[in-house]
Amino acid sequence: MGQESPIEVRRRRVFYIPGYDPIHPRRYRELYRKEAAEQAKISGYEIELEAKRSDGPYGWHVVGRMDGAETQTDVEVLVWSDIVRDSMGHGIFATYVQLLHTAWIYIGSGALWRLMRLRKGPVIAALYPVIFLVFQLLTALLLAWALGCLLALAHPWAGWAGVLIVPVVLEWFRKRDGRLFAYYLMHDYAYSAQSKGVNPPELETRMAEFVDRITLALQGDSDEVLVVGHSSGAHLAISILADLIRAGRVPADGPALSFLSLGQVVPMVSFLPKAGRLRADLKFLSQRPELSWIDVTAPGDGCAFALCDPVSVSGVAPATGKRWPLVLSAAFTQTLSPVRWKALRWRFFRLHFQYLCAFDHPGDYDYFRITAGPLTLGTRFDGRNPSASRIERPVNKFTNVTINDSLAA
Repeated sequence: MGQESPIEVRRRRVFYIPGYDPIHPRRYRELYRKEAAEQAKISGYEIELEAKRSDGPYGWHVVGRMDGAETQTDVEVLVWSDIVRDSMGHGIFATYVQLLHTAWIYIGSGALWRLMRLRKGPVIAALYPVIFLVFQLLTALLLAWALGCLLALAHPWAGWAGVLIVPVVLEWFRKRDGRLFAYYLMHDYAYSAQSKGVNPPELETRMAEFVDRITLALQGDSDEVLVVGHSSGAHLAISILADLIRAGRVPADGPALSFLSLGQVVPMVSFLPKAGRLRADLKFLSQRPELSWIDVTAPGDGCAFALCDPVSVSGVAPATGKRWPLVLSAAFTQTLSPVRWKALRWRFFRLHFQYLCAFDHPGDYDYFRITAGPLTLGTRFDGRNPSASRIERPVNKFTNVTINDSLAA
């Protein structure tokens, strides 16, 4: 932002950072292909996908023709799905131990009660795996008791054999988690909570690699380097960009550096006791002139901390000099048709990905204009006022900004 005239982008590099997702990144290419075609049809522009031209491990090339210009965009997915899969490799018993540990951290630290003062939706989403896993266990124990009663009719000692059905029932539930999401969400919340907000070493190593990838792009001939962080990927992007800028890796005469955070769940981590690294990065990034940072959420997304300024609610907003983020609403009830909103409003996980999809009545937020159009992110939203209903009150109990908290983990 702050440009006096629009910057026409002919070449762009986009780095997409997914949330906690074990699925192969081809999923995001297919989602982009399908939804871009739908949005182009609705909005009357042209957008085409081609094989990737960059040297990254996974991505695709986009040609956008809109607003009287043609823009070439190389999209690269910064992959950490292998780390996610490894973190999900727990058996049933270990998952229940994980449940107790995670619940103790959020409840014992007081973070849960403070998160509820922001938005109840994502807190309910966080409680869902706890409640549903407990329900599964109680169901298994009830069936074991019923079976034991039946077996005891044959012989008093045979009743104890009913407990053998417990692991069978729990395994039945686990195999259907692709529809229930209880195990998946439990692993998600536990991954950040396991060290009270400190990034695991393997994740820090991968993030350093991402910094190197973005650094190379900033040294290229693109007009804009755009980093997109979705869901949990948003707080990874915050730390990655903070590291990048601290290291002096943003050339003064290089491409515009832009950051788009979508459906962020930053408070789930920044409210934890030892998340000083993330809090320091939030405070640092909020003041930097080297980038433009736009944060987009929607009250209709029950899995995100909608319209919560992640810097301010985390209690680390500087007294003066705060520039970012510009907090905007995707306003699902206005940008989706009544028919589509009715079909999606109770599909919580699908709505959490709506930011990457087509809108029936797009406002100034259009993911495909942003990633494939001729304007930088800063220019596109220059002069735009933040959402009037944003939440900025500091709620976090833990506000220390010690970058080296990881050493104390």
